[in-house]
Amino acid sequence: MIEYIKGSITELTPAYAVIDNNGIGYMVNISLHSYESLQKQKDGNSILYIHEAIREDAHILYGFANKLERELFLLLISVSGVGPNTARMILSAIAPDDLSAAIASGNVNMLKAVKGIGAKTAQRIIVDLKDKIKTDASTLLSMMPANNEVYEEALAALVMLGFSQAMSQKVLTKLLATDSHITVEDAIKQALKMM
Repeated sequence: MIEYIKGSITELTPAYAVIDNNGIGYMVNISLHSYESLQKQKDGNSILYIHEAIREDAHILYGFANKLERELFLLLISVSGVGPNTARMILSAIAPDDLSAAIASGNVNMLKAVKGIGAKTAQRIIVDLKDKIKTDASTLLSMMPANNEVYEEALAALVMLGFSQAMSQKVLTKLLATDSHITVEDAIKQALKMM
């Protein structure tokens, strides 16, 4: 089982990336969310968290910019009638945090807005995954106001350093979820390592 592939991106399209690791190029299917994240990485040392789908006729790699997106992908493909390509389409249309919130709150309309997702599939996704996602979403929501000052200051600093607001928000949300008493300086330092 492959956990992640780390290396330089030799080819990048909105649908897939080719990542070179020790002279071997891995073609990895990605979402638009991961595509945007990879475009911002300029150091040549990118990382993609992998889900490997082994079928009788093919070995297909799906890559994600972060573990949250991969977890959502795995949850989505566990729903009857949702395959890897449909899950990737959902993650391309809806950011991982927004998708978690939509499922936790039962927002059928947000899921139906994704091309190829009908009312029945949207409802099935919510019914099957609501309990699995609700805990994480409520934890994040209850945590945010207490750390609002640290969050806002660290976010402003990261944006001034040239990182995108969306990526900075995701990284800081994760950091604050794991350490609610983190200082602004530590949040910025750790966020820089994660981007």
